[in-house]
Amino acid sequence: MSLNTFGHLFRVTTWGESHGPALGATVDGCPPGVPITAEDLQVWLDKRKPGQNKFTTQRREADEVEILSGVFEGVSTGTPIQLMIRNTDQRSKDYGDIAEKFRPGHADITYWQKYGVRDYRGGGRSSARETAARVAAGGVARAALAVLAPELRITGYMVQMGEKHIDRARFDWGQIGRNPFWVPDAGAVEDWADYLDGLRKAGSSVGAMIEVTAQGAPAGLGAPVYGKLDTDLGAAMLSINAVKGVEIGEGMAAAMLTGEANADEISMGPDGPEFSSNHAGGILGGISTGQDIVVRFAVKPTSSILTPRKTIRRDGTEAEIITKGRHDPCVGIRAVPVGEAMMACVLLDHLLLHRGQVGEGLRGKIG
Repeated sequence: MSLNTFGHLFRVTTWGESHGPALGATVDGCPPGVPITAEDLQVWLDKRKPGQNKFTTQRREADEVEILSGVFEGVSTGTPIQLMIRNTDQRSKDYGDIAEKFRPGHADITYWQKYGVRDYRGGGRSSARETAARVAAGGVARAALAVLAPELRITGYMVQMGEKHIDRARFDWGQIGRNPFWVPDAGAVEDWADYLDGLRKAGSSVGAMIEVTAQGAPAGLGAPVYGKLDTDLGAAMLSINAVKGVEIGEGMAAAMLTGEANADEISMGPDGPEFSSNHAGGILGGISTGQDIVVRFAVKPTSSILTPRKTIRRDGTEAEIITKGRHDPCVGIRAVPVGEAMMACVLLDHLLLHRGQVGEGLRGKIG
C-alpha cells in the first residue's frame, strides 16, 4: 500500500495495523531545537486512548509512545523522529467470523477489491486504531507550534451526536474537558449519555460531528489556488478513518446565505484589521485571515454492530453478518483529539511553508 504520507515540509508517515505488534509514525521536517519528551506526547494520546469509559471501546491499550530517533537531550535534532506505540490488548479471534465476509459500510470490501489481501483483524489500516499514530505526530507538531506560534491554541469538541445537537447559546469552553463527549454544553451531557447508552446496550452505533477551532492563528498561512490552507485541512480531516464530510466556517450553510449575510465586514482596530463575523472560518482565498480557523467534520457510525446485516462472502455467496468484539458505539468521541492533531500538523506545515516563501511576518502591512 502506498500513499501513507501527508504534508509538504512537515511530513508524517504512519505505519502499522490494528492487531499487529505495534503502530507508529515517522515525522520528518520538525525544526531542530524544539523541546520534546515522550511525556509531552503522551498527554494527547491519553485523550484518545480506548477504554476510558463505557462510551468507548473496552479494548485496553495504554497507548504509551516511544521516541526512537530524532530527539537528543530533550530537543529535536532536525532529523526524522520515529514514534512507536505497541499494541498490547489485541483479540484477533473476535474477528474470525468475518474473515470471509464483508461488513456493510466498512472498507473491508474495497480493500479486498483493490489489493486482493485483507487484514480482517480489526480492519488493519482501515481501523480507527491507526489514528493513534496521528495523535502522536500531532503532539510533535504542537511542540513545534508552541515555539514558533506560542499564541496558537487548538481545541476540538463534539457539536452533534446522531440527532442530538449542542445549544450554541450555552457554548462553554470550560466544559469541553469535563465530560466524556468533549461537548461544550453542560446541559447536553446527561441527555447525550442516556441516548448513547441506549444505542450501546442495543449493540448499535451512531455518527457525530466534530468541530476544531484554532485560536490565535497568524494571518498569511496558505497560498492561492492549489496550495490553499482549507484544501489541506479538508484533505487532512477526510483522511481520518470514518470521516465522510468536512466544512470550513459556514460550510454547506453558505449556500443559503445572501452576499450581504455572508460578508464578514472589516474595520480597522488598534492592532490591525478586525472582522464583524467569521462566516469564512478564518480563511479567505485559501489564506488565513488571523481570525479563528474553524473546521467541522462528520464521522459515520461504526460499521461493527451486533444487528444482523445482509452481506456477501468472498466467494460471492450471500450471508448474514453480526460483528462481535469491542467497538466504539460512537467513534466520533475519540475522533476529537485526532482532529486536533491533524489541525496541528497542517498549521505547522503551512507555517513552515509561509516562512520559507516570504520570511517572518506578513509582506502587506495595513495601517
